[in-house]
Amino acid sequence: MAPPNFSKLKNQAQKINRAPKKNSIFWPAILFSIAVLGLIYLFFRDSLIPPLVTVTEATVMYPSQNYTVLYSSGYVVPQRKAALSSKAQGRLEWLGVLEGTKVKKGQVIARLEKDDVEATLRQAIAQEKIAQANLAESIASLTEAESNFKRSQELLKKKFIARATHDSNNNQLEMSKAKIKAMEAHLASSRANVSVAKIAVAQTIITAPFDGVILTISANVGDNITPFSSAADSKGAVVTIADMDTLEVEADVSESRISQIKVNQPCEITLDAIPNKRFEGFVSRMVPTVDRSKATILVKVQFLEYDDRVLPDMSAKVAFLTKKLKVDEKDPMLTLPRSAISKSGTQDSVFVYRDGAITKTLIQIGYEFSERVQIFGINAGDKVVNPMNIKMRDGMRVKLGP
Repeated sequence: MAPPNFSKLKNQAQKINRAPKKNSIFWPAILFSIAVLGLIYLFFRDSLIPPLVTVTEATVMYPSQNYTVLYSSGYVVPQRKAALSSKAQGRLEWLGVLEGTKVKKGQVIARLEKDDVEATLRQAIAQEKIAQANLAESIASLTEAESNFKRSQELLKKKFIARATHDSNNNQLEMSKAKIKAMEAHLASSRANVSVAKIAVAQTIITAPFDGVILTISANVGDNITPFSSAADSKGAVVTIADMDTLEVEADVSESRISQIKVNQPCEITLDAIPNKRFEGFVSRMVPTVDRSKATILVKVQFLEYDDRVLPDMSAKVAFLTKKLKVDEKDPMLTLPRSAISKSGTQDSVFVYRDGAITKTLIQIGYEFSERVQIFGINAGDKVVNPMNIKMRDGMRVKLGP
């Protein structure tokens, strides 16, 4: 029997010992690599696969929106408005205003030709002077007749004259008195004619009946003006004037909602022509009739402040409020939903989305609405991330979801 080959056995034993050592190194390396990859994924997963987020914009609101019970639309209408013309008929000689001209009560706006009525006035004045002269002559005759009557009365007592002479003097006195009454009546008639002629002259002048602004001009110099514009190629009204201090908004309110409106109720008026301005107002009155075709009631809302930019027939929107606004409630406020605000201790913050990432921004809270709050620290239009189940951090990469 051959002796065992110890050298070969030794080599086989060494191979057996080496095999387990190789396995013990390989598997820990695999596990270590997996762990490293997991950590890398945890730290960089936001960059590799940004989470989906939804955002809400910071919007500007007015405190009045929190107190509004009803909205309605209408138009600006002056409550004192007039189309000015002349009672007299004639050709327009002079026009002293333009559209937009501000006029005072009694200011001359236009004049008609008046040569004919002025001639009539001069004739009436002359007739008045004649009547005054005739009255003076009659008064002198009466004085003479009175003297003759007294003299004849004394002579009759002494029987120096006949009764017939005395009676003649008495008749002359009575005739003088009657003539004076006639002359006084004639003078009064002459004076009335002078007044009529003066009125006719005054009617050729068109004046402003109240302080206001000229809205439209309907006639030009040379046009024939008639009181009722009944003649061909003639004009009735020369200008239209409105008192801007009486501007109101006439709004139609559904009769089913009219119970929410009352006289003197505070309102806020916005005009399409002046979008950056909100005007204070109140319900001045409600017209006590219903428009059956629209089932609405006309509500008139008066402005509390005058602005020369407000013009008749501008479209307007009226917000009927439950209370009058305080001074600090009239300015616009930047707001966000309460749910978009995060709180850490005493600090309030939001995550603002910009260019695919979110930035933690500290804010301050002011006026509180029912579901929104006034905020300071960000700008209008900034996109704020809505609350999520993931933990958000400053600088985190995100993607906007649907």
